[in-house]
This record gives sequence, C-alpha cells and structure tokens, in this order.
Amino acid sequence: MMARLSGFPPRMWGDSIIGFGSYSYQRRDGRTYRFFRTGLSPRKTNLSIYIMPGFKAYGDLLSKLGSHKHSVSCLYVTRLSRIDTGVLETLIKRSLVDMSAAYPE
Repeated sequence: MMARLSGFPPRMWGDSIIGFGSYSYQRRDGRTYRFFRTGLSPRKTNLSIYIMPGFKAYGDLLSKLGSHKHSVSCLYVTRLSRIDTGVLETLIKRSLVDMSAAYPE
C-alpha cells in the first residue's frame, strides 16, 4: 500500500524500519538530515506506522480508524483486522500530500 501510494520502493532505514521516499530537513543545530516520507516497522507488540506530519490535522480520520494508539508521528496498531484499512489508506495519502507541500521533492 505504501509503495503504491508514495510511488517509491521500500528501503530499509536501520534494522527494523521500512521507509518510502525521503526528504531533507534542517535541525536547529544547522545540520541537514534525511528521513523517509512514510514508513512502517513490524514490532513484536504492534505495527508502527509512521505519519511524518504528525496527527494534529487528521483527527477526523483517527476517529474512524478503529483500535489504535499514537504518539507524535507514530501510529500503533495491534492488528490490521482491527482497523479500517480504507481509512488508513486515506490517512497515508493525506500525509504524503502534506509532506510534499512542506518538503517538495
């Protein structure tokens, strides 16, 4: 789903994170870093899905998603069968559009 939506092939970022696409950003210390636009990590207790813009603008979708938890940019899902994957797809699409606006390719 992420490869189809992002248009980028999967790439490993470290030992356990699969990322799609990339962008550059600059931290307060002036250093430039690269990170993925969206991604996931299959963890023992849950599937972590990375929504890089964070979730502030997506409350409408989160309320329809189903059983989940989230932090700043990480969505935690225990089983895909417990969420609406159509809503997840819309969430990923919108986050990629927002990432492209904030960090043009």
